[in-house]
Amino acid sequence: MEKENMKEIVTSDKDEAAAENQKPEINYPGIKAMPLIIGNETFEKLGAIGTLANPLIYLTSVFNMKSITATTIINVFNGTTNFGTLLGAFLCDTYFGRYKTLGFATSASFMGLLVIALTAAVKKLHPPLCGARENTCAGPTTWQMAFLLTGFGLMVVGAGGVRPCNLAFGADQFNPNTESGKRGINSFFNWYFFTFTFAQIVALTLIVYVQTDISWAIGLAIPAGLMLIACVLFFLGTKMYFKVKPQGSPMTSVVQVLVVAVKKRKVKLPEAPCVSLFNYVPNGSINPKLPLTNQFRFLDKATIVTPDDQINSDGSAADPWKLCTVQQVEEVKCLLRVIPIWASAIGYYVAIVQQQTYAVFQALQSDRHLGSSNFQIPAASFTVFIMVGLTIWIPIYDRIVVPLLQKVTRKEGGITILQRMGIGIFLSVATSILSAIVEERRRAIAIAKPTLGIVPRKGPISSMSALWLLPQLTLAGLAEAFMAIGEVELYYKQFPENMRSIGGSLFYCGMAIASYLSSFLVSIVHRTTEKGGRRNWLSEDLNEGRLDYFYYVVAALGTLNLVYFLVCAKWQW
Repeated sequence: MEKENMKEIVTSDKDEAAAENQKPEINYPGIKAMPLIIGNETFEKLGAIGTLANPLIYLTSVFNMKSITATTIINVFNGTTNFGTLLGAFLCDTYFGRYKTLGFATSASFMGLLVIALTAAVKKLHPPLCGARENTCAGPTTWQMAFLLTGFGLMVVGAGGVRPCNLAFGADQFNPNTESGKRGINSFFNWYFFTFTFAQIVALTLIVYVQTDISWAIGLAIPAGLMLIACVLFFLGTKMYFKVKPQGSPMTSVVQVLVVAVKKRKVKLPEAPCVSLFNYVPNGSINPKLPLTNQFRFLDKATIVTPDDQINSDGSAADPWKLCTVQQVEEVKCLLRVIPIWASAIGYYVAIVQQQTYAVFQALQSDRHLGSSNFQIPAASFTVFIMVGLTIWIPIYDRIVVPLLQKVTRKEGGITILQRMGIGIFLSVATSILSAIVEERRRAIAIAKPTLGIVPRKGPISSMSALWLLPQLTLAGLAEAFMAIGEVELYYKQFPENMRSIGGSLFYCGMAIASYLSSFLVSIVHRTTEKGGRRNWLSEDLNEGRLDYFYYVVAALGTLNLVYFLVCAKWQW
């Protein structure tokens, strides 16, 4: 029996070569599909960000919640939304494929936005309006909160399907085996971020202005309409798209490798593993064959053929829970290699989350007037400068910096992906330090100089211009241009085709954990610093708190994370 198994292994390479020649030619639409895919993504982001750009103000002003409560709800919602990508990726890879998953998820997002818009349009679906001078306001009823959470829940479903699939679905439209296809994929990543970031800028300015200065009902109905357009654009390209069929969740394969490696832990590795290990590749596989590597060699034991293992007539293992292929093992190694780098991304996003929450509260208690006019910039709109920094830098980097660096380094992207990510983490630390300096100045002016009024249920407005928040927010956007894009590109290039949805899930799960960690950090600082009758650092009134100290804590944690990243990058890669 063992000799027969060895014959199957020796002939597997010949069978594999024959299978390669028999593969049907795939018609990749390439750039033709991009207007619909990027258009869909643009309007999807306009809808989603248009609703979620201003949730802190909506929850505190319309649903009469406290700042700490609203911040916690938003962090938990963001975390749950991002964790939902794991389930979305599993269903996509196992049952539905990316096309069906994206179609269903975009429709669910539309329904969620419609429900949230109704909470503003129908008076019985939100608490009564609270006057500016009232210190105690009626909160939402159980049914009002349930209806609101239903909308958020539908958005979780939508994001869980869209986020792990949209980038991979767009990249699927290019041929990865040609030079033009490779260039198309690289450019797609950059311009993908550019277009949806432009959409975010529109959402954070025009839509937020309508919500805060004209009408919440109209301001939330607009995103719902934009999401409907996203649905239409996506389905218009149905006949054009190249649709990768689901081949089962790679997570099942990951578990199989771990289980079999443990079962065969006492089996010795052969002297010539390249020849002796089980190297079956199924016909019609969309994945390029991964070469055998020397990292994590204990996993290679899962591919050792023993007398107890049986092989089918087509060369596959009769029981995948007893014998795995080299391809399966190398896919697990791909996952293990990125985990340490993925962990460092979590620490990075903790710093960025603060710019999306507490920077809004800083703006609320600063002078938001534009020049000498009576017009005030909505507080939530200040986060648009994160996107401005990102949007300005991406075309400069893609068209000017990369070509110059390529001449010097002779590398495809000018610098390595890890170098790009390391720069992003460093910039996130600089962002936190700059935020602390600006907040210290804002608070000092509010205490020492005349204020410009009082924010209801918060405190006096500092006469410092809120435009001083722009440098920290722009620097955060620059950090995103390096770190976020670099992280997505790392996952895409490290994972084979069948694992790219998992790669997308890792990206969003990192942000999910960062949201929960941020909420946990806020809670710890809030409780620790209020002991002894003192005002805590994160007081409802920032002038009585010390938000600048909190930023310094985040910067210190970010510095430790940067050191960890450099150690992992040097050791692992």
